[in-house]
Amino acid sequence: MLGILYAALGAFTFALNNVAMRRGVVTGSVLQGMAMTVPLGGLTFLIIATAFGELGQLALFPAVAVAWLAGQGIVHFVFGRYCNYKSNQLMGVNLSAPVVQLQIVVAMVWAVLALHEIFTVLQALGSVLMLGGSFVTQRNAGGGRKALGSNAEPAFRPQIVSGYIFALGGALGYGTSPLMAREAFLAAPNLGTAAGGCIAYASATLSFALILFKPSSWADIRSTSRENLPWFLSGAVTVAISQAFVYASLAAAPLIVVTPILQLSLVFRLGLSQWINREHEVMNTPVIVGAFTAVAGSLLVSVPTDMLARWLDLPPALADLLSYRLAAG
Repeated sequence: MLGILYAALGAFTFALNNVAMRRGVVTGSVLQGMAMTVPLGGLTFLIIATAFGELGQLALFPAVAVAWLAGQGIVHFVFGRYCNYKSNQLMGVNLSAPVVQLQIVVAMVWAVLALHEIFTVLQALGSVLMLGGSFVTQRNAGGGRKALGSNAEPAFRPQIVSGYIFALGGALGYGTSPLMAREAFLAAPNLGTAAGGCIAYASATLSFALILFKPSSWADIRSTSRENLPWFLSGAVTVAISQAFVYASLAAAPLIVVTPILQLSLVFRLGLSQWINREHEVMNTPVIVGAFTAVAGSLLVSVPTDMLARWLDLPPALADLLSYRLAAG
């Protein structure tokens, strides 16, 4: 029960992070937000590793594991996060989130190709639902959200094409990084995940720091306004808290229980966006339908077929059909 609670809190705080960062990048830049979330994330993992007595394990990671973790940090915390925040800026959280959620499909494809895991009919159906949900949210989105009424100019006009490209980049980054982390811990099976997170964040921070050599980027970061500073700081804090809750949930409950609950983040984002960023988001029937369709698809992808068959007491013929292996690596 505690693992379920941690997973739900992880989903909620991650949604809160996306909404806070979305508010910050309305008038601020993605680089300004990244400059706070990446270093503070590393500091958070350093504190967690110290608290759990894992700091001494940093020197024990073999070179191959360090290489995988360093790459994972860059792919997830720099590339994936930048694309996610940029898509939020261009078309809002409500439109970008279902597309970024396709990270589950990306992770599943990598699992089949690289780890030789099984891909069933049920997971194929889930993938179709997720893709369908991400496309449904874009229907009638180009006109934006009306500020006062049907005759008023839209308060927010989403940039669909560029926003979609960055959202797909976020899905690619977030979906690829779990495979890299898994390869790292396969090479270092007895070492702590918090210590591994320190390595990943250190690599991400050093990689992100390279942009400081570009004068315009450094000037952009230094020009962060007082108005946006609280949103970026709250985004940095909430993403760190979210990651801590996810680690705690995985320590207290099986992955097959935690993963579906984490998909509730998409639903939380809708509610939080409507509450905090009402004037900076697109909210209509296609967005709601698409979001819940994407959640349903992600659940079908992440829940084992045999477990779903037992929960729903499916007829044997239907259970066998859904369990049919389309690919097995």
